[in-house]
Amino acid sequence: MSGASLEQWINGIQVAVTSPVNVFALDVYTLVPVLVIWFGIFLALLTTACFSVVRMIAHFPRAVLKPEEFYQTASRENNSAENFRLPQTSSDPTVFLTVVVPAFNEASRLPGMLTEAVSTLKAWHLADSEKTWEILVVNDGSTDNTTPEALKVGAQVCDKSHQLKVCTLQQNRGKGGAVGHGMRYAAGKYIIFADADGASKFSDVKSLFTKLSGIQQDGRGVAIGSRAHMVTSDAVVKRSYVRNFLMHSLHTLLYVFGIRTIRDTQCGFKIFTRQAARDIFPYMHNEGWIFDVEVLILAERKKIKIVEVPISWHEVPGSKMELARDSIKMALDLVTIRFAYFFGIYNDGRGSKKFQKVD
Repeated sequence: MSGASLEQWINGIQVAVTSPVNVFALDVYTLVPVLVIWFGIFLALLTTACFSVVRMIAHFPRAVLKPEEFYQTASRENNSAENFRLPQTSSDPTVFLTVVVPAFNEASRLPGMLTEAVSTLKAWHLADSEKTWEILVVNDGSTDNTTPEALKVGAQVCDKSHQLKVCTLQQNRGKGGAVGHGMRYAAGKYIIFADADGASKFSDVKSLFTKLSGIQQDGRGVAIGSRAHMVTSDAVVKRSYVRNFLMHSLHTLLYVFGIRTIRDTQCGFKIFTRQAARDIFPYMHNEGWIFDVEVLILAERKKIKIVEVPISWHEVPGSKMELARDSIKMALDLVTIRFAYFFGIYNDGRGSKKFQKVD
């Protein structure tokens, strides 16, 4: 192609790009690059629009309020109303296991779960050694007697002070926010979060710990309780058709968005090594029901090993989830989380020597 012909060809493309009406008069050699340019412009505009929408709806947690850095405790030896400062997970552990229990208006269901947990922990011995423990109840801005009821259980069944701690959030954050708060202020070498309803059999914590011990590397590992083996059991089959439909729809969406090796992401019974908790929870963003998925996304992005462990589970009345509304929100949040990490709106800190934490 001569210089004059090349110049004419470039001019033809410029005219076509700025004046679409002329496209139909172009030959194929001019039309192809014009279409490529248009497609590039369209893709850039679409990407910008998607980025703007995701940035607008992406969730960023609020800062911790000063009173939320303290807790109350009660036991047989001490039942004072004094406030104590919570330790941070970034410090060295002082007990073997922390149990984080998120609680929102759980005055009726929480006592039974705490009593079962304390009974299990008191009897738990490994290698002929009793393991020290604490239970950290995070009251997520409840409007009922969640805090007094939790302290009452402590006064009845805990032998020592600081075995049961109750931290009260000044404003409701959502289940993910309550769990994240507890995981960042835990004293345990290992940290598990467990739902306040007692649906999971707490003694299965021993199975989770055994599996976790077998997979952790460099002090990092996660073991998650799973109900996937119960999919044909009465506990699941007897649920309403709508509930099961929404459950399977969520699983399909999770598969599409890359969570393909874990069969049950939503079980509220997960144990972490302290280092894994340090690498995950300070970088959490979502505080709603779908927070479990972001936990697992962060673990996978940071190459933390995850093992799924079958547990015993039963349906407990009194769920705070509004099925239709919260299922739609979970789906939207899942899409937002994935795109927020894709666009770099959420930063897990892997690109820097020191991870960028969420304030």
